[in-house]
Order: sequence, then structure tokens, then C-alpha cells
Amino acid sequence: MEGNVEKRSLGRTGMQITPIGLGVMQFSGGSGIFGMMFSNLSQETMDAIIQAALDGGINWFDTAEMYGFGRSERALSLALKASGKADGDVIVGTKWLPFFRTAASIRRTIHDRIRFLEGFSVDLYMVHQPWSFSSVEAEMEAMADLVEAGLIRSVGVSNFSAQRMRRAHAALARRNMPLAVNQVQYSLMHREIETNGVLQAAKELGITIVAYSPLARGLLSGKFHKDENLLSQRPRGWRMFLQRNLERSRPLVEVLEMIAASHNVTAAQVALNWLIHFQGETVVAIPGASKVKQAAESAGAMHFQLTEAEMALLDERSCEFC
Repeated sequence: MEGNVEKRSLGRTGMQITPIGLGVMQFSGGSGIFGMMFSNLSQETMDAIIQAALDGGINWFDTAEMYGFGRSERALSLALKASGKADGDVIVGTKWLPFFRTAASIRRTIHDRIRFLEGFSVDLYMVHQPWSFSSVEAEMEAMADLVEAGLIRSVGVSNFSAQRMRRAHAALARRNMPLAVNQVQYSLMHREIETNGVLQAAKELGITIVAYSPLARGLLSGKFHKDENLLSQRPRGWRMFLQRNLERSRPLVEVLEMIAASHNVTAAQVALNWLIHFQGETVVAIPGASKVKQAAESAGAMHFQLTEAEMALLDERSCEFC
């Protein structure tokens, strides 16, 4: 199906990506900051998840140092190789962990990222959080050095405010490089970037917004509304969010399901389709997957198109989350 998916530019880098990518935080191997939130998937399962994403047309994947300190990166590499993919066939993004570090760590640790990716290039390297001991400018200088050294292809940030994003963009511009992305939380239930200046700055500067948690931790799929017993299977922190927002989100989920029925798709696919089209080509999304069917379903969100009226209705019904 890949040839049927219309691609869009990754910022102003010239790289072309599908509107949906796949986040592989779930490949953390049960370790690291996020690993404890997910079961330890077998490599065979991860191989099948990546194959399902590729079969659905997805051409890029998002991982991070924080996701198991190399385990997610290595599992992704192995899965891509199992699918017959080689370097250059797909686009891979990973992230530097800034906690208790300075920008010098960006240069020191890049070889770890390259080693764990085992033959796949770092097409996009991001600063994972705005919390290091160095300035934004120092971080971007280190990233620019890596680009010039041929160790990475492009630079991004994650969870940056509009002000910090503008500073990062300006610092890279002085080195004649674009800031490719800002990866932030964005969904029908988390629309703050529309009002806090992040989305406006991205559109103005030609920066792609990469939306993580695009299904609000699964809430927009409607599965928890149908069976509240499923909440017990979620990590405690996520469970509290889901329980707190279950009834609040029910009217929105009902609209998602109504629209889904008219397209013969799922509520989750409608939520993703809205996300990748409502703001033009500025926003792309990286749903995760711990099951093959989830990867296939996410990829399927690229193979239909909501009407303007449907997108406007979802905008109206989710406006309280702006």
C-alpha cells in the first residue's frame, strides 16, 4: 500500500514521510523510564508489528535513548532487517536524553545511538525534553556539528515551548540548517498547542509538529468506554488519567464512532485522520503499538479522508480540550 500514501515534507529537510509514523516506545524491553509501563514484547511480535506498519504504507519510525537505553532502537533495527528493509528504505528518528547532562553529551553519546540502530542512519535526532544543564543554543550547536560530521541528517526537538522552539530554529538558522520538528502531545483531547503559540510558530517557521499520544492513551479508541474492566490493565498513572476523563470524553467518542460507521473504519482511525488533516500538512502523528492489529489500524488511518464537515464537527465537539 505504500505507493498509495501521499507523503509530505519533514519540515524543510527535503525528506518525505507518510502522515502516520510508528512510535516504538513499547519496544523498551521492560526497562528504562517507560519500559515499566509496557510488557516485554518478544522480538517476533515486534517484527510482526513493524511488518504490519510497513504493509500499511508507513515509512518512518520514532524511538529514543530513553526507551530502554538502546533496547527500543536495537529492536527496531532487527525488525526492519527482518522485513527486508535496509538503510535508506525508511526514515528513523531517535532522541537524546537531556536529564542531568550538558550539550557536550550530545556529541559523546551519538555513537551509542548509531551502534544500537545497527546499520540504520539517524535521519532525525531530537532533544527529548527542554531540561538539560545547557542552553538551547548550545544544544543546537552540538546537533549542527553532528549534521556537518555526517552522523545525523536532521535536527528536531520535543516538548519545547513556542519560545524555546523559536530559539532552536534561530540557532540552527545561523548554521544554515532547518529545525525539522517539534514532537509534542496533540490529540482531540489535548489541543493546547493551538492556543499556546506552538502550532502558530511551527506553521510560520515550516516546522513539522509530530503528535505523540494521538489517541489520548487509547481513550479515543472507545475501547475503555465499552469495557471499563480494561482500565485495570493499564499502568497506574495512565489509569488515573483514563478514569478521570472517561465520562468527559464519552460525547466526543460517540461522535467519532458515528463518523467511523459512515466510513467503515474505527473511532481511532477517525481520530488519527482528523489529526493529520485538520491543520493541513503541518501535523503528523506517531501512534504506538503493542499488537499487530494496532499497527495495521493506525496505518489504515491514511487510506480514507474525512469531509470538511466531519472535521469541523470534531473540532466543535472537542473544543473544550483546546
